[in-house]
Amino acid sequence: MLGLLLVILLSRPGGVASSLDDGRRQFVYQGFAGANLTLDGLAAVLPGGLLALTNFTQQTKAHAFHPAPIHFLVINNKSPATTTTARSFSTSFVFAIVSGYDGLSDHGLAFVVAPTTDFAAANAGQYLGLLNATNGTAGSPILAVELDTILTPEFRDINSNHVGIDLNSLVSSQAKPAGYYADDAGGAFRNLSLNSREPMRVWVDYDGASRTLDVTLAPVHVPKPRTALLSEATDLSELMAADAMYVGFSASSGVVSTHHYVLGWSFAVDGPAPPLDLSRLPPLPRLGPKPRSRALVVALPLATASLAAAALAAGFLLAWRRRRFAEVREDWEHEFGPHRYAYKDLHRATGGFRERNLLGVGGFGRVYKGLLSEPNLDIAVKRVSHDSRQGVREFVAEVVSIGRLRHRNLVQLLGYCRRRDDELLLVYDYMPNGSLEKHLHDPHTPASILSWPQRHSIIKGVASGLLYLHEGWEKVVLHRDIKPSNVLLDEQMNGHLGDFGLAKLHDRGTDAQTTHVVGTMGYLAPELVRTGKATPLTDVFAFGVFLLEVACGRRPIEHGDHNSRVVLVDWVLEHHRGGSILEAVDPRLAGKFDMEQAALVLRLGLLCSHPLPDARPGMRKVVQYLERGQPAPDVPLEYVSYGMLALMQIEGFHSHVMSKSCPTSATSVGAVSCGSSVTVLSQGR
Repeated sequence: MLGLLLVILLSRPGGVASSLDDGRRQFVYQGFAGANLTLDGLAAVLPGGLLALTNFTQQTKAHAFHPAPIHFLVINNKSPATTTTARSFSTSFVFAIVSGYDGLSDHGLAFVVAPTTDFAAANAGQYLGLLNATNGTAGSPILAVELDTILTPEFRDINSNHVGIDLNSLVSSQAKPAGYYADDAGGAFRNLSLNSREPMRVWVDYDGASRTLDVTLAPVHVPKPRTALLSEATDLSELMAADAMYVGFSASSGVVSTHHYVLGWSFAVDGPAPPLDLSRLPPLPRLGPKPRSRALVVALPLATASLAAAALAAGFLLAWRRRRFAEVREDWEHEFGPHRYAYKDLHRATGGFRERNLLGVGGFGRVYKGLLSEPNLDIAVKRVSHDSRQGVREFVAEVVSIGRLRHRNLVQLLGYCRRRDDELLLVYDYMPNGSLEKHLHDPHTPASILSWPQRHSIIKGVASGLLYLHEGWEKVVLHRDIKPSNVLLDEQMNGHLGDFGLAKLHDRGTDAQTTHVVGTMGYLAPELVRTGKATPLTDVFAFGVFLLEVACGRRPIEHGDHNSRVVLVDWVLEHHRGGSILEAVDPRLAGKFDMEQAALVLRLGLLCSHPLPDARPGMRKVVQYLERGQPAPDVPLEYVSYGMLALMQIEGFHSHVMSKSCPTSATSVGAVSCGSSVTVLSQGR
C-alpha cells in the first residue's frame, strides 16, 4: 500500500511546541533549513531546506520529528467522575511524491503523532514505517489519514489513488478517490494523481466541540476548498495514549525508486494552523537529465512556424481587444473630457464586470464594485440603458453637470462612459456599507439592527443633501427617486444620497421640462401621477415616505391578510389619529429610541407625504425641524386617504387616465401609457 498517513495520538495538556503571544500551541516550518528536527533512517534536510524522507534506496524507512512533545487532552476533575476531552487541532503540510517512473511510485509517507520516536520494530513497504505484520492492527490507539497510491488487498483499499481515514489499523474506516471539490466550479469534484510529481497540500482539522475530523486535499496553489474530501464523526478523546506526544513524519519505500518530500509544515492546538507562505517553500529538484538541444535544422523551421503563429495570434488578439473595448465617441464630447472614462479602464477595474463584483441590481441597471489603479480609488460602476427618447448629448451634459455637485451627504458622481448608443456606464464613489435598504429589510444582512441614533443621523444627512440639490447649487436638481436603496452608507454609517440616473436639472425661476413619470411605486406624489410634472415638492413627498420607512422599518406598500395591501402612510396616519403614533416605530428597536425625535420624524413624514403639494414643507423647513428639534406642526386628520392614492398607483393610475380621456393599458407593474405621457420605470424592490 502506497500512501500518505496521518497518525494522531492524543494525550494530556502540557508542553508547547512553540508558544506565541495568543497562547496557542503552534509552530510553522517555511522549509526546514536550520530546523532542529529529530531524524533517523534515510531522513535528511537538503541544503535548500527540503525535507527528504526517502531516496531511491529500496525497502527502507525514515522518520523526522519535531523535538518537543505536545499534549492534546483536557482533564476535568470537577465532575463526579474524571473526564477527558480532546482539544481541537489543525495541521497543514505540503508534500510531493516523486518517482523515477511515470504513473508508478512506491509506499508513502505519514504525518505522525505518537508517544515515542522509536519505530525500530516497524516495517517498510505497505506498513509505512509505523506498524509491522505482527501489529498490523495497532496495539495502542491510533488515528491515520492515508494518501495511498498502491492498492493493497490486505487492507481492503478501494483503488490505487485514494485518501482514507484509519482508526486503530491501516484498514480505512472511510475512503474516497484522491481529489478535491473546486469552489470556483460550483463544488464540482476534480481528480488528483497523488504520484504526479507535483506538490500538493493536506489539511487535517479536528473540531473538539462537534467531534468531527475533516481531511482536505488540493493542489498547492489552490486555496483550501470549503468542502472537505473526508469528514468523520469520531471522539478522539477515546484514542488517548501517553502523556507526551511527538509529532513528525514517517516514510517507507518498497521496490520502486521514489522520493518522498515535505516542503513545509504548520501545526496548532486550539486554533487554526499558521498559514504557509508558499513563496518561501523550497523548490522540488528536477528529475532526470536536462533536455538536449535540438539540431539547428529542426529548430529553425519550428521557430519560424511558432513565430508566424504568434504573429497571427497577436493580430487576432488585437482585433478582438478593439471590438471588446469599443466605445462610442463623438466630437461634442471633447468638452467633457475629464469626466469621460475609457471602457477598458472600467472593464479592468471591475474584473470584466464579473458576478463576484456585483453589488446589486436595481430597476435601472446593475452596479459593480471596481478599483481604479491610477488613482488608487474604489468605485461603483452602474451600467444603464439610455432612454432613447432623450437626446444622448443632453443626457451626458446632465451627467457631467451632476458630477460637479459637492456635498458631504451626496454620493459623488465621478463621470461616465458610452459603450454603445444605448448603453452608458456611470461611475460613483464606492460606499463600503452598501445601501440603507439592505440594513432595513434584508434578513440576510449580517449587520445588527440599525440603532435609532444611526437612523436619525442618516435621515438628517439625506435631508441636508436634498436641500443642497433643491436650493444650494447653481441649478435646481430634482432627484426623482428617493428611497432607501438609493441611500448608501460609508465606513461610519453616514447616509449619502446617490443614484442620479433619473435626476433632472433646470434653471432657477423655470419649471423642469419633464414629460414622463419615473420613479418607484409607493414614493410617487399624486400630482406627479396626474400631470407627469416633477417639482421639488414631489421629491419632498418621496422623502416623507422615506422618513416613515426608516422610522418604522416597513416598506411603503406591503401585502396584508387575504391578499390585501397595507399602505405605510395610512398605517402611520391611523396611529396618529389614535394618539399612539410611537407604536409605529420599528419594534426591532425594542423601545430604545428618543421618543421626541421619533414622534417628530413620524409627524414630519406624514406632513411631507401630504396628498396636497401646498401642504408639504420645503426641504429648508424640514432641515430646520430636524436640526433644531422643533416639534413638527400638527398633521390635518381630515384629508383624503393616503391609501386610496397609493392604490391608484398600483392599480394603473386610473385617475390620470380618466382625466386625460385616453385608452388604458395597465401592466403588471401598474404602468398606463397615454401617448408618451406616463412611463413607470420601477415598481420598488
